[in-house]
Amino acid sequence: MRQERMRLGEILQRRGMITADQLARAVEEQRRSGCRLGEALVRLGFLTEVDLARALAEQAGMTFVGDSQLQVDEGVARRLPEVVARQYEVLPVAESDEAITVAIVDPLYVFFLDELSYVFGKRIQPVVVTRSALQRAIRRLYSAPAEGAAEPPGRGEESSGAEAPVVSTVDDLIKGAVEEGASDVHVEPLADGLRVRYRVDGLLRTVMSLPADLHGPVLSRIKIMAELDISERRVPQDGRLRLHYKGREVDLRVSTLPTVHGEKAVIRILDQGRAITRLEELGFLQETMERYRRAIASTAGIILVTGPTGSGKTSTLIATLHELNGPEKNIVTVEDPVEYHVPGVNQVQVNVRAGLTFASGLRSILRQDPDVIMIGEIRDAETAETAIRAALTGHLVLSTLHTNDAAGAVTRLIEMGVEPYLVASAVIGSLAQRLARRVCAHCAEEYELAPEAPERLLFHLGPDARRFRRGRGCHYCNGTGYRGRIALAEFFSLTPALREAVAAGEPAASLRRRAVAEGMVTLPEDGVRKACLGLTTLEEVQRVAFWEV
Repeated sequence: MRQERMRLGEILQRRGMITADQLARAVEEQRRSGCRLGEALVRLGFLTEVDLARALAEQAGMTFVGDSQLQVDEGVARRLPEVVARQYEVLPVAESDEAITVAIVDPLYVFFLDELSYVFGKRIQPVVVTRSALQRAIRRLYSAPAEGAAEPPGRGEESSGAEAPVVSTVDDLIKGAVEEGASDVHVEPLADGLRVRYRVDGLLRTVMSLPADLHGPVLSRIKIMAELDISERRVPQDGRLRLHYKGREVDLRVSTLPTVHGEKAVIRILDQGRAITRLEELGFLQETMERYRRAIASTAGIILVTGPTGSGKTSTLIATLHELNGPEKNIVTVEDPVEYHVPGVNQVQVNVRAGLTFASGLRSILRQDPDVIMIGEIRDAETAETAIRAALTGHLVLSTLHTNDAAGAVTRLIEMGVEPYLVASAVIGSLAQRLARRVCAHCAEEYELAPEAPERLLFHLGPDARRFRRGRGCHYCNGTGYRGRIALAEFFSLTPALREAVAAGEPAASLRRRAVAEGMVTLPEDGVRKACLGLTTLEEVQRVAFWEV
């Protein structure tokens, strides 16, 4: 019978390498930053890299190879592309008739070894090494030209000899980001190299570090792909491109920014294949969904979706357009940018240089006999007033605002200069939302919340709220315990009593209290309910949901 593998913390405590208090502090750091437990222990200074690698090897039943003992057969190692070696922190180091010996930092990536076995056509024998030792080996291996290869070009230059590896590296990092479901890729020059990070489920994670000499070629390649000026490095630039990946279209928005160490690039990934097209996919509670559906069924009025950047406002609006779309309706949008395409909907891209702004585009749309109008964002008084007039003259208008909560949306319109009575007459309701990370389905485990836990006081939890779920961390979630995201939402519906309060100019806090008294589910309450259902964690709710003390 197979023995259950011991946890890393248990191994380290059994060997006397850490105390229970240190383990608890590391677990807290792990949850706060999203790193792995071992990384947290090293970061806090409770463990050395060597001690961590030895413990990981023991946990996985693998052999540990010390820094001085690591020998690399370059002929074998170079058969693995550099970007793959850096991303997964693995490196083939030796070959025999039966197997390929592969140095690995994190045994959680053992699933990747199956793919290497297929590529090499041999059994893979993994050994655990420290991250520093592996990174040094990778730097030595790929910074030196292979036998018979041309000398690499100088920093900032590109030549036919260097172009192919750079092209492959950039292509691989973009494809890797699409594969992992990243929303953004950050390519950042540092004092001693080039850091690449992916934003996955709202948080940034370092995936590779490249030599400083690749900064110029990599940034040039990205700028060429986005049709930017490669000779201009002093001012920010914006561009876009489209690629086809596994039968679907992926739009990329590229932004460059000069920093003290050189240009930084951020690639925004808009994967059409991952676009949310149904409201059910957002994860709203049933009562919130019913309120929102009643609102969008209206033939006239304005509905606002609020929240900070990255809170999923666009996804909600796109799903709403899919819900409303039909041959009997003329739906027109004005967006900046047009992120996701909706078949059958007339989508207009803002072009400020040509004089096409949200306000001017909206005025033109009103001459196009629309039934439903979607404005990407209300940014100024002119757009706000035009949107209100459109809502009052028989059009259903959808748009977004940057406010903390749903009640704040109506007061923001008033602050922009719209008369309170017009806001009270035109606004149907506002939806505030955040995106919380989902508990990873592959490594989820139940736990019982202690009676004295501070979360009980913070979230007003009753005694019945005992069982919750959290992720242990696995290769599917990259050790974070989370995979995917779910929306936390509150819908502020303007009832007759609330319309009178808005027309009277009551502040947002007063409107919020009235709405709660009428049954509105608040963002934190929505999050707590989803934590009780095991969809997310209380830590995530506390991190992303705006809380009124």
